[in-house]
Amino acid sequence: MAVTDKRRRFSSVQIIVSFYLSAVLISTLLLMLPIFHQPGARLTFLDSLFTASSAISVTGLTVIAIHEVFNQWGLLLLTLLFQIGGIGIMTLGTFFWLVLRQRIGLEQRKWIATDHNRPTLAGLVSLMRSILLLAIFIELAGTIMLGSYFLAAGYHADWYTAYFHGFFASVSAFTNAGFDIYGNSLIGFSHDYVFQLIHMVLMVLGAIGFPVLVEVKDYIAHRRLNRRFTFSLFTKITTLTYLILSVAGALFFLLFEWDGFLAHKSWDESLFFALFQSLSTRSAGLTTMDVSVLSTPTLVMLSALMFIGASPNSVGGGIRTTTFFVMIATVIAYMRGRKDVKVFGRELEEDDIMRSFLVFFVAVSLVFAAIVLLVWIEGQPIQQVFFEVCSAFGTTGMSMGITSELSTSGRVILIITMLIGRIGIISLLLLLKKDERQIRYHYPKERVIIGQ
Repeated sequence: MAVTDKRRRFSSVQIIVSFYLSAVLISTLLLMLPIFHQPGARLTFLDSLFTASSAISVTGLTVIAIHEVFNQWGLLLLTLLFQIGGIGIMTLGTFFWLVLRQRIGLEQRKWIATDHNRPTLAGLVSLMRSILLLAIFIELAGTIMLGSYFLAAGYHADWYTAYFHGFFASVSAFTNAGFDIYGNSLIGFSHDYVFQLIHMVLMVLGAIGFPVLVEVKDYIAHRRLNRRFTFSLFTKITTLTYLILSVAGALFFLLFEWDGFLAHKSWDESLFFALFQSLSTRSAGLTTMDVSVLSTPTLVMLSALMFIGASPNSVGGGIRTTTFFVMIATVIAYMRGRKDVKVFGRELEEDDIMRSFLVFFVAVSLVFAAIVLLVWIEGQPIQQVFFEVCSAFGTTGMSMGITSELSTSGRVILIITMLIGRIGIISLLLLLKKDERQIRYHYPKERVIIGQ
């Protein structure tokens, strides 16, 4: 009699999710060690779990004062967690495999494809190498610029402190982690435009998507050799959507706050406040002002931008910019009487269109459930809860100040929301998806009334 092996192999999605959950658990235990704390500081398990989850998901929401709890070793550990969550655990894994001269087989390539939401296995190792080198280059450049500026502007007197702060700020901005070591985000730099410009560039480079950065690098290389280069549809859609959302966010901020927060601000102050907050909603979460003083229309608009989030295969969360673009393009095509969706001389796959609406529906359901539960459990105003949940799901980290006031149940809800935002809706659905079974029959089809 044949022996049947009933052992079930784990899927690549399950493995990747287990990697991230393991990273959160290990990080939680590490962050509790006294070697990483300021003298006299202590960290409970729940606070450590929340901090680790926020760091791995590169969100930035905190229930503690980072600069009061962690010493320099603790801050260095946090930057490592930003890297794991930002550029991806499999990017770092590929780096170690290459250093150790280990063979990267088919199974490992599937893990990489799942972690970075890639449809094919071709060129993954080369892509991971490019992503890692670009991340190192950008973060190093940011460290040098910020550290040098801290010294030149007189923020820090000694070079070690200046460049250490520059390093932490550079990694936090590029990975869109949203953590700061000043205790009030970047409010103390609200009138320092040079500092803000450096941060805005780092935030954009992190949230625009790694494939876009790689294609820009390849474009520059082709131009030097006078070769023709064509950007992919992904890069065109991502860049256009990112630009439109950022500009629209800044314009709406100016419109809604012109007679409010910006009423007595100069034109340059107003412009930088609007642009920085708009770009930060892509996923960074760093702020140059107290967002709790903003009007309701502005808070709703910022929440919507955080819900959309950053580009796919970037350091950010949310439903992603391409999801939003495909939905809008599909609606416009339907209004024009077309069944197919054409953009930039290409026709979108029906499967991608269905996935976009599926991601949107599931994301709205999860965010709605989290809001209802938090309002029920915490009794906080729905406006503040709505903002906080969208910030967690978009792995943004902007806060109206209620996170530290949440109960244990409330914090657990935000932890789950942050991790889902980082892992992604598609990965969540694949994690819950059952094995496909071959259907040998179909029922008769019948139309139903939709929409009215």
